[in-house]
Amino acid sequence: MTSTARILVVDDEESIRTLLAFPLRRDGHEVLTAADGRAALEIFDRSRPDLVLLDVMLPGVDGFEVCRQLRQRSSVPIIMLSARGEEGDRVTGLESGADDYVTKPFSVRELRSRVRAALRRAAMPAATAGEAPPIEIGDLVVDPDRRRVLVRGEEVELTHLEFELLTTMAYAPGRVFTRDMLLERAWGGAAYRERRTVDVHVLHLREKIEKNPKAPEYVITVRGLGYRFRDVDG
Repeated sequence: MTSTARILVVDDEESIRTLLAFPLRRDGHEVLTAADGRAALEIFDRSRPDLVLLDVMLPGVDGFEVCRQLRQRSSVPIIMLSARGEEGDRVTGLESGADDYVTKPFSVRELRSRVRAALRRAAMPAATAGEAPPIEIGDLVVDPDRRRVLVRGEEVELTHLEFELLTTMAYAPGRVFTRDMLLERAWGGAAYRERRTVDVHVLHLREKIEKNPKAPEYVITVRGLGYRFRDVDG
């Protein structure tokens, strides 16, 4: 069972903040709320929540910019909320650094599921540390014990999900992972999630570890199926 957490709910509508906060408090979480982007950033710096539920359409500083600023400060799980379900908005949210994107209206069951999965992911490093040896292939070194990644001798900063995607594939070189398999491994399940989410995070991962992200050496696309990590001898 996921332990209780401090969760920041950011939405400009009081009714939505109340709707989101009620089931989270019932699950035992401490819930903080903010009605705009600037207040959200101030509360985050003061209280350091364990997870952020962030609406896109905010007065002043919008949710995408708040997400970018939060991501510069922390690897805290961020779930973006929006009434706009267009693919472009979802991609923008993920590219801003969000871990997940939920389109309104959504069910309380879906919300609780996503929050539980995000908190489980965030708690995973301490539980898995020391169980797997470092991987060294080409110019890439992946050290799961320290959750460090080196590329050509330089450490690169990966988000939690990018690291999970990389280690999932790197410890099974040559194996093809479908998007559903990667959603299950990194996000804790494919329910409610779009497969495009995987593609956006793989794109960011490639930008950080590949010499040429458009011609990747490590994370290879398997057309029509998903992705695989290069073979050790490849």
